[in-house]
Amino acid sequence: MAFKIPLAWLQLVQQRVRFLVAVAGIALIVLLMFVQLGFQDALYSSATAVHQSLRGDLFLVSSQYKALTSAQSFSRTRLYQALGYDGVESVNPMYVQFAKLKNPQTGEKYSIYVIGIDPGRSVLNIPELDQNLDKLKTPDVMLFDRLSRPEFGPIATKYEAGDKEQVIEIFPFNALKGYRVRVGGLFSLGASFGVDGNLIVSDSTFFRIDPNSRSSEMIDVGVVTLKPGVDAERVLADLRANLSNDVQVFTHQGFINFEKNYWSLRTPIGFILNLMLTMAAVVGVVIVYQILYSNIATQFVAYATLKAIGYENNYLLTVVFQQALILALFSYFPGFIFSLGLYDYAMKATKLPIMMSLNNAFIVLIATVLMCITSGVLAINKLRSADPADIF
Repeated sequence: MAFKIPLAWLQLVQQRVRFLVAVAGIALIVLLMFVQLGFQDALYSSATAVHQSLRGDLFLVSSQYKALTSAQSFSRTRLYQALGYDGVESVNPMYVQFAKLKNPQTGEKYSIYVIGIDPGRSVLNIPELDQNLDKLKTPDVMLFDRLSRPEFGPIATKYEAGDKEQVIEIFPFNALKGYRVRVGGLFSLGASFGVDGNLIVSDSTFFRIDPNSRSSEMIDVGVVTLKPGVDAERVLADLRANLSNDVQVFTHQGFINFEKNYWSLRTPIGFILNLMLTMAAVVGVVIVYQILYSNIATQFVAYATLKAIGYENNYLLTVVFQQALILALFSYFPGFIFSLGLYDYAMKATKLPIMMSLNNAFIVLIATVLMCITSGVLAINKLRSADPADIF
């Protein structure tokens, strides 16, 4: 009987303006959830972009390591010690630090992330880097990230237009004198919440840019490549048990997860995004509850009449849950469509990888349905009190 009489739908559309306003309100909550999840995913994917591009099996970092943007150096000796373990095929160092790049048009200086690698063997799995790796063997040549934010100037645009002789000045922090490097190519990595742009240089050029920063014996990430068929977990256990406690050792996925946990649990932005997502769901429950409660109050005499002619509470409760489901579905799709446009706009404005994923689409759909059903559960207490005597 509950499915033969579309009472839930008829009650909702009886006052169309109120129904549309209700759908718009819930769609706004859906949009907010999509925005929060989109920025959260962008935070994690951008913060781990370098990690995901690393070409290796195990990774050594300092025991003081918190995140790649605040990396602590450790002795290269530890990396060479790892080379002596059974199953290890090769090791390679990677250096990272911030510097200031001078915009060639405006003269303004902006913080940029500099990655130093051995040009004899790239530790980053970036196709454009592999194609331009030989160029890094020439001193004072850099590769520029075309996905860097626009404040660095039209470096990528000019290079793509044929200007292969651009010379850019890079300043170490707190230094008045810069170091001049030539743009030898482009690659695509992308900005993040902590990084506005990226450069890749050879390890020798890295130390020419800031010769006073540290010794070349101090590295930031040690990349360990294992021999084919070797059990990575076994080698990982050996390294953790025998290397000095001034280093940490991770698998590839473990390194990525460590970085994600830092941004999620130990930074304000991670906390704020999680809090805002929770608050959006709570506000959504309150809004839907008010809508359903108001509808029940308006139709209270009608529900009492249905009870008087023999309909039981279970049928009336089913009507309320059907209304909750209708509101969820009718609100989800507008929120989904508007979020696609907002994602595109935000990605162009921030250069962050804010994109819709099937996982997020499913999560928000389930969250919207649960949000509306929860509101229905809270609203049915009013319906239980409907009495046939109320019609007189």
